[in-house]
Amino acid sequence: MRTTMRSMAVLMTIFAAGFGLGQVFDGATTANAQAPKVFELRTYTAPEGKLPNLLARFRDDTLRIFEKHGMHNVAYWVPQDTPASENTLIYVISHASRQAAENSWAAFRADPEWARVAEASQVDGRIVSNVESVFMQATEFSPMQ
Repeated sequence: MRTTMRSMAVLMTIFAAGFGLGQVFDGATTANAQAPKVFELRTYTAPEGKLPNLLARFRDDTLRIFEKHGMHNVAYWVPQDTPASENTLIYVISHASRQAAENSWAAFRADPEWARVAEASQVDGRIVSNVESVFMQATEFSPMQ
């Protein structure tokens, strides 16, 4: 009986300590979550016939290199209707802040691996003719924060 009571006391102490630590860490997480995440909507237009090359570069290398530099891949799309379906890639990435976005893009552009990938993917000509970028912040009622 005494062993059972001691075991219960130890378990209760561990539970209480774990709960208390969880509250501390949860508070830190909540504080960090208060800072608004920045989303970036990017639209790439490819020259005629080059969309498959662009999609391959993103699929095979770009997403991984983005993550390496702190850019989080959210979603990627191609339009369903022509003519955009033949030459357009639309995607959203997220950043911790606008400053983090600037830092990530600078590191990405300076990455020797990216330079090799970009060069290799364009041996038969450029695969991007236009890039549009829009930085966005989720509204307070958005399901995606």
